[in-house]
Amino acid sequence: MLTSFSDIPARDRVIVAVDCDIEETFDLADKLQGKAKWMKVGMTLFYANGPAVVYALKERGFKVFLDLKFHDIPHQVEGAAYSAAASGADMMTMHTVGGVAMMSAAQKGAERAAAEYGFEVPVTLGITVLTSMSQAALADTGVTRPMAEQVNVLAEQAKRAGISGVVASPQEASMLRDVLGPEGYIVTPGVRPAGAALGDQSRVATPAQAFANGASHIVIGRPITQAADPAAAFDAIVAELD
Repeated sequence: MLTSFSDIPARDRVIVAVDCDIEETFDLADKLQGKAKWMKVGMTLFYANGPAVVYALKERGFKVFLDLKFHDIPHQVEGAAYSAAASGADMMTMHTVGGVAMMSAAQKGAERAAAEYGFEVPVTLGITVLTSMSQAALADTGVTRPMAEQVNVLAEQAKRAGISGVVASPQEASMLRDVLGPEGYIVTPGVRPAGAALGDQSRVATPAQAFANGASHIVIGRPITQAADPAAAFDAIVAELD
């Protein structure tokens, strides 16, 4: 495991995806407070509640991964990244297929907001290929490159754009570590503890496998959030990593 991220405890690199309504989100946050460091806010939760959900999670002491997957012309994405950073988000996403100019604009917007509001510059991540997509699904979009090659090409563009790293499946993490170097963020959804249901994910790994493959952070949702005891489920996952 690379030095720059392995110095951070594994529990602080597990991001809990809270894809639920606001009341359930705050209930989960209360149960995980003092255990999890990161919470991921996706489109459904953010579109229903806006920046208020980011503020509320920050007040509870969490770092917030705002996963809105920006994809538009550079001017619009710069503004979106500025607004996301101004809300206090610590991590944000955009689609790498938007191109180098769009990703560079997002970085510019995030940096501008951080400077104006006195925040640290958030981690900026490019989505490579969604972990729900198979090779056949990728081909249906007109992309005929092998999956690994497509992810590699997009990661190289993210690096050229100057953003912090990428989101990719844990199966591609080892390859991406060579592309991005030891400082690059590689955040991997599609992580499932052994025996957990796959849900709508198709390219998956266990938490330990994802970190061993070179992931800097892993995203886990339903195996924690839908557990009878989310705090115990989080602790059980972390125990396997220590």
